Amino acid sequence: MAATRSRKVVELFYDVISPYSWVAFEVLCRYQMRWNIDLQLRPFFIGGVFKETGNKPPGLVAAKYAYVQHDLKRLADFYKIPVKMPPMERLMKRENVNSNRLLTAVNLDCPEHLENLSRELWMRVMSRDQDISQPASLETAATAAGIPSDTTPQLLSRINDDDVKAALKATTNQALSYGAFGAPTILAHVTETPVMLWGSDRFPLLAHILGEQWEGPLTEMAKY
Repeated sequence: MAATRSRKVVELFYDVISPYSWVAFEVLCRYQMRWNIDLQLRPFFIGGVFKETGNKPPGLVAAKYAYVQHDLKRLADFYKIPVKMPPMERLMKRENVNSNRLLTAVNLDCPEHLENLSRELWMRVMSRDQDISQPASLETAATAAGIPSDTTPQLLSRINDDDVKAALKATTNQALSYGAFGAPTILAHVTETPVMLWGSDRFPLLAHILGEQWEGPLTEMAKY
């Protein structure tokens, strides 16, 4: 009998305030069914990454923001993901600390809900231009993600817990230790030294690194 190939770990460091992270998230969620990988979702705080590296979000660079508006329309059509860049004045006012803490709490306490909650938060902020910081907004997102109603209040209360704050900071620092400067940041663990890729357009290269085949956007597996 042929030996079963061990799955290669692929980490996705992301922040739901990042539209390109959503693209990478959906593509990797599709390909975890095709590739021999162990996909690990790692919500982090992009604000901390920008602070440490001196990088700037697209909303602070006028030419970049203008390009992103058109680019996301093309990506939405290609990958069948309902991603849209909110107006800059509202995007820059969006608070994303609580959403990342909630995702961290879910990852710690009930990781089986992490994928759906991440997706629902992106739907709110990057498709419907809705809030992702207030408790009522997060509760609505949790309900839409299928988290039991008797679990949600406990998860929301965890936002201010020290272990959740520490875990989010640790994940952000780990991404920085790998060389992250933005989101999405992808780590492919194929050798002793993980290979870091940045952005949502590196999937053919990621497939090559993993020894897998890139089969395009796999829109038949879209969740929308």
